[in-house]
Amino acid sequence: MPVIKIVDFNGQDAGEITLSDAVFSVPLHVPAMHQVVVAHLANCRQGTHSVKTRGEVSGGGKKPWKQKHTGRARQGSTRSPIWIHGGVAHGPHPRDYHQKVNKKVRRLAMLSALSMKVREEMFTVVKGFDLDKPSTKAMKNFMNTINAQKALVIYHADGNNLVRSARNIPGTRVINVASINVYDLLNSETLVVTPEVVARLEEAYAK
Repeated sequence: MPVIKIVDFNGQDAGEITLSDAVFSVPLHVPAMHQVVVAHLANCRQGTHSVKTRGEVSGGGKKPWKQKHTGRARQGSTRSPIWIHGGVAHGPHPRDYHQKVNKKVRRLAMLSALSMKVREEMFTVVKGFDLDKPSTKAMKNFMNTINAQKALVIYHADGNNLVRSARNIPGTRVINVASINVYDLLNSETLVVTPEVVARLEEAYAK
């Protein structure tokens, strides 16, 4: 079982925590992580893009010029896509980009992402965030102390002060454990969690 050191908000050693092998030490499954990330990005798309075809743009009721004897190419309508202000040929229209991913694949991808963070030693457990009020300075000092780069901070309870303290730190993202997803895990470098978050994850994903 992986053993991770716990630090306090000052970056000092505050003990150790033993992680579950079933959640934080599983073989990496890259195809599952790839599938879940692609589906996540696809599901974020609104799909509201739309253009007008030649049948929807205004104008074009009259033939621009007669068919023959003008020396110019024949034209039937100014709605043609080759005309300025004409319709768009083969343009995008509203559609649903949603992709379904099976629960087992999602679970496998999540376990792989968490295990990868632990394996790469980019997993930090902090005893708690001692923030009586929002303080970007205190949060930044903590991040510098643990040498966190592009950190993803996951909290388990009321995180209003935490969110407001970290929102102005470039590259730092704060989410609730209920909103954890594979994309955010892989898009970050350092994962910062509390022991309570570890317990929640083990409760949700341990077999």
